[in-house]
Amino acid sequence: MKKVLVGMSGGVDSTVTAILLQKDGYEVVGVYMKLHNERDGYHEENYAKAQRVGAYLGISVHFIDFSIEFKKDIYDYFVESYKAGLTPNPCVKCNRDIKFGKMIEYADSLNIDLISTGHYVKCDGKNIFMAKDKSKDQSYFLTQIDKKVLPRLIFPLGDWLKEDVKKLAEDIEILADIASQKESSEICFVENDYTEILAKYMDIDIQGDTLNSDGEVVGNHKGYMHYTIGKRRGFFVNGAHDPHFVLKINPKENQIIVGKKEELEVNTFRVKDLNLFENLTSFECQVKVRYRTKAIPAYIEIEDNIAKVILKKPVFGLAIGQTASFYDKEKLLGGGVII
Repeated sequence: MKKVLVGMSGGVDSTVTAILLQKDGYEVVGVYMKLHNERDGYHEENYAKAQRVGAYLGISVHFIDFSIEFKKDIYDYFVESYKAGLTPNPCVKCNRDIKFGKMIEYADSLNIDLISTGHYVKCDGKNIFMAKDKSKDQSYFLTQIDKKVLPRLIFPLGDWLKEDVKKLAEDIEILADIASQKESSEICFVENDYTEILAKYMDIDIQGDTLNSDGEVVGNHKGYMHYTIGKRRGFFVNGAHDPHFVLKINPKENQIIVGKKEELEVNTFRVKDLNLFENLTSFECQVKVRYRTKAIPAYIEIEDNIAKVILKKPVFGLAIGQTASFYDKEKLLGGGVII
């Protein structure tokens, strides 16, 4: 019987993942990962739920504290990115460094070869594919994981619809409350607005100048860290009758540059920190520049580990620091960080 280490959060997706793997004949070992220092009692509550699932399945659920690594590699990166005027993607980095990095190392320490999580994604051991439930597909967030770990990954929920996952848990009486609980937010450590995190470490409310694309001062804003590319509220533009959007952020001068929607249009951009699951140099594909958006047909040219992305139709409001993911239909080819 093959052993598999399952990341268990106390939520419905990881719970059903463990149930399905056991039904398929795997010897399941659970692990609850403490990543961030949430409100008092947060981890105790969720670990207790994971243990309850473990008791139902007759499996052990380990507790491991990765909060130091998480703060250093993910949380601090998140804060420093906004400080630099960028829009980070901490979930992509967390999947690479923690969930499919540190968790792999922990599996090795237990002599367990296979790893599983409650991600909605498919993996055949060589490639990653979009999930059956396109509304829940999370392949975008796995763009940066090391391709060497792909043969070790199993994602049972890739072939399931979310509604069926919830129903399976609801039908098990002692797990019904797990099925009905509120889903976690997109960024696990951001409860409301990202600026609440930044305000813990710096003064984010220093007013600055709002400029137009010609460099002229046209108004003011409440502090550059309140803004991301494409935002259209929270700043003042003298005499403006049409909506204006943030085009660029200048953190050194505490300035934001604004303009009309057509000025947000991007047809070509570059991507660094490339992570490709196949050996590719120039190719046609579809590109996602943010989660929950449609992939756009594009042509990619790679030189010196930088990808030039030529879009076949424009995007509006490209955020520097976000992840660009490359697809061949439903197959994830890889991607990197927008620059």
